[in-house]
Amino acid sequence: MRARFDVNLSILFTDLPLLERPAAAAKAGFDAVELWWPFGGPEPASARLGELRQAIEDAGVRLVGLNFDAGDMAAGERGLVARRDGSTRFRANIDVAVELAGGLGCRVLNALYGNGPDTDRGLAVANLRRAADAAAGIGATVVVEALNSHENPKYPITSSQAAFDLIDEVDRENVAFLADLYHLHRMGEDVLNLIDRHAARFGHVQIADDPGRGAPGSGRMPYEEIFTRLAAAGYGGHVGLEYRHEGPGAFDWRRS
Repeated sequence: MRARFDVNLSILFTDLPLLERPAAAAKAGFDAVELWWPFGGPEPASARLGELRQAIEDAGVRLVGLNFDAGDMAAGERGLVARRDGSTRFRANIDVAVELAGGLGCRVLNALYGNGPDTDRGLAVANLRRAADAAAGIGATVVVEALNSHENPKYPITSSQAAFDLIDEVDRENVAFLADLYHLHRMGEDVLNLIDRHAARFGHVQIADDPGRGAPGSGRMPYEEIFTRLAAAGYGGHVGLEYRHEGPGAFDWRRS
């Protein structure tokens, strides 16, 4: 089974306006894309949502991953789920994000936990349950992601085990792990062993190379073996390309 790749339009093709990126991904040979929540708040004007949906449909690509509103990502915010000052905004975004995802056939929704130290575990569990119940209405899975503490020093979920513990506490069948292999490798995890042991718990996979968060082959991660292990473990979802790249040649590694 060959890996099915999608492009994260929030980190690649950023030299283009958002509405031009789906077509750029299609031109580069991709039939699937994903996005962080692309608007500045939980309830953008319906016209903006319609324009984004139309751009994706016109490009002939499928949206396979979408973040719930995670706050101001550019300013360093990393989610609202566990934040007492962000919970109302997160809850307001749930139905908006689920409706956009459902209309585009997207079945993976990422709920970032939020930066501490004042995060509330009970609130996070309640909000993830609420999001999962809404997502179930479109047959979607809510995923929980671990981030590395080097770049995200206030983010509490920094290991696969921490994410699994939270997922178990939420106790919903449609809540799974977003295995961002770059973040996990940067935290010292054996990603090959993780794939072998826990691929059945993966709701989505994202990649970048370590160090540098560049394309596969730019760092030291064994991506040829990673893709082989994912296939052997039966992972059938998309692999999101969430790496940084400037200039041409962003996808040359796929031809090597």
